[in-house]
Amino acid sequence: MSTLLPIGEVARRSGVAASALRFYEERGLIQSERAGSGHRRYPRPVLRRIAFIVFAQRIGLTLEEIGAELAKLPPDRAPTRGDWARLSSSWSGRIDERIAELVRLKEGLTECIGCGCLSLDRCKLANPDDRAARGGPGPRYWVADRPVAPAR
Repeated sequence: MSTLLPIGEVARRSGVAASALRFYEERGLIQSERAGSGHRRYPRPVLRRIAFIVFAQRIGLTLEEIGAELAKLPPDRAPTRGDWARLSSSWSGRIDERIAELVRLKEGLTECIGCGCLSLDRCKLANPDDRAARGGPGPRYWVADRPVAPAR
């Protein structure tokens, strides 16, 4: 069995579209070798790197952060369970923050949908501190204005 996998096989096994694999490669997150025909061939350990990329994106890491984390892995061998554990050990807090954010969003949506006020001037979710009023009268978000970013 070949130690290099064609892009279609990597896409099938990883569940990631071939276009995304090419994008990840352009960003330096994964690497391929080129066959004589110019076709991409990936070493088998790339499947673990792709799984890591997908997971890291789901917890909110940017591609730049993912690249920095992947750079910590050994380039000459497949990462071990210990390598992955060291890499992910600092993410627990980030995951907890994400969970808390989603809980707040869920509670806000439930409160907003349930309240029935439909008042943007009081809505803590869509228009905190009536920021939309700065854009002028009328339904600002409905007339193509973007929500105003909160002041820092």
